[in-house]
Amino acid sequence: MKKRLRILLPLFCAALLVLGLFSGCGAQEKLQKVTVSEVTHSVFYAPQYAAINLGYFEAEGMELELSNGQGADKVMTAVLSGSVDIGFAGPEACIYVYNEGKEDYMQVFAQLTQRDGAFILAREPDEDFTWEQLKGKNLLPGRKGGVPYMTLEYVVKQHGLTPGVDVIFDDSIQFSAMAGAFTSGSGDYVALFEPTASALEAEGTGYIVASVGAESGEIPYTAYFAQKSFIAKNEKLIQGFTNAIAKGLTWVQEHTAEEVAEIIQPSFPDTDLETLKTVVQNYKDIEAWCADPVMKEAAFEKLQTVMQQAGELEKTAPFSEIINNSFAEKAGK
Repeated sequence: MKKRLRILLPLFCAALLVLGLFSGCGAQEKLQKVTVSEVTHSVFYAPQYAAINLGYFEAEGMELELSNGQGADKVMTAVLSGSVDIGFAGPEACIYVYNEGKEDYMQVFAQLTQRDGAFILAREPDEDFTWEQLKGKNLLPGRKGGVPYMTLEYVVKQHGLTPGVDVIFDDSIQFSAMAGAFTSGSGDYVALFEPTASALEAEGTGYIVASVGAESGEIPYTAYFAQKSFIAKNEKLIQGFTNAIAKGLTWVQEHTAEEVAEIIQPSFPDTDLETLKTVVQNYKDIEAWCADPVMKEAAFEKLQTVMQQAGELEKTAPFSEIINNSFAEKAGK
C-alpha cells in the first residue's frame, strides 16, 4: 500500500502542476496585450506606475508592455509605424502630425501631467534664486522643439529675458546626457526631471533652485494618444486603459508621498525609497498631476501659444479634432 502511495503521489503532484500551468495560461490569455511607448522613464509619471503596480490595468483586462521611446519624436514614429498601440508624450507631437495633413492623424484620449516636470539646478545652493539670475549664463535646456524646451523658453521670456540673447540655450547635448554633461562641467544651469534632479542634489553635484512647472502654470504636458483609426476600432480597450489611468491619478492624489513611493518603487528598482519619497513630494508640491484625465481646452490653447512663441508652430490645430475627451469623461464618472 505504501509503495503504491509513493508511486501515485508524484503522479498526483505532477497532475496538479499541469492543471495549474494550464489554468495560468488560460488566465493569461484573457488579458489583452497593449504596447505603449513612453517618452522617458520618470517618477514624473507616478500615477501610471501606480496604476500598473496596483493592478488597475489587469482589472481592466489588459497586460501593459512599456518601452522607452527616449523622445516625443521617437514615440510618434513608433505609433505611426504601428510598432506600438499607444504613445505617451507631449501633445505637441499630435499637433505636428495633424498639421502635416495626415488623414489618420493622432488623437489624445487621456492626460496625465498638467505642469512641466523639470527643475532648474545650479552648481551651488541658492535659496534666493530669481529667474533674472540666468542673464548672461549658459543653460542646458534639452531638445529644441520639445515641450520642455519650449516651456522653459516661455518662462524665461515671462521674466523679461530673451533666449539666445540674454541666456545661452545650449541644446547641443542630448536629453539623456544632460545630467552627465552638467556634472562634468558643461553649463551654469541645467533643466532636469526627477529622479535625476534629486539624485544630483543628494550627490552634491547640483542643487534644485526652481521649478519650471511652478512658473509656467497649467499646460497639458504629457498625454496618451493613438491613431484615430486605432481608437475607433478599439473603443473598449481605450476606455479600459483610460479607466486605469483615472484610478491611478485618484490614488496618487489621495495618498501620501511615502505611500506613493512604496507603490511605485518596483518600477524604479535603482532608486532608493527615501529619494522616491522626496521626488514624489516635489511633484505633489507643484500639482504636477491631473485630478482626472480630461484635457481642458484653455490649457490646450495655452500649449499652442507656447509653441507659437517658440517659433515651432505656424498654424494652430483645432481642439475638437486633436482631443477626444469622451473616454476620459466616462472614466471620471
